[in-house]
Amino acid sequence: MSRLLVDGDLPMRADGERPFVMEGWIDTAPFEELIGLRIEIAQGGRALLSLPFTVKLSQGGGLMHGGALTSLADTAVAMAIKSLLPEGTQFATTELSMKFLAPVREGLVTARAEVRGPRGRSFSGEAVLSDEEGRELARFHSVFRVARGQGFDE
Repeated sequence: MSRLLVDGDLPMRADGERPFVMEGWIDTAPFEELIGLRIEIAQGGRALLSLPFTVKLSQGGGLMHGGALTSLADTAVAMAIKSLLPEGTQFATTELSMKFLAPVREGLVTARAEVRGPRGRSFSGEAVLSDEEGRELARFHSVFRVARGQGFDE
């Protein structure tokens, strides 16, 4: 769980020290805390994350916002990648796609993620989002790239 060191409504600044701390390498960052995301497990290139549908995550029609679902899936793949990388490795999403299969009206959504790689500096990942009854809600695919100079070949 991350801990803010400043008022969370202040603008983010690139100079100086990071305005928050995290308890560990595989942990939720401030944005993930904000939306209520939970890391259940992340090891061996796989991860399971969950996100309860709260009112604040609604879109105008009362369904769970697609951005919240995409954030859950993207973070699940990121945690699966973190489970393979040395602590402190810098990487980012460079591509993503999401196919929505069913609406979310209530309950807990889980994301099961798995990654492949590295291939050079790139990892590819998949996540499947499901509801509490096991109904598939969405399928997600992404590519992440490790920053240069961290021991990965092109």
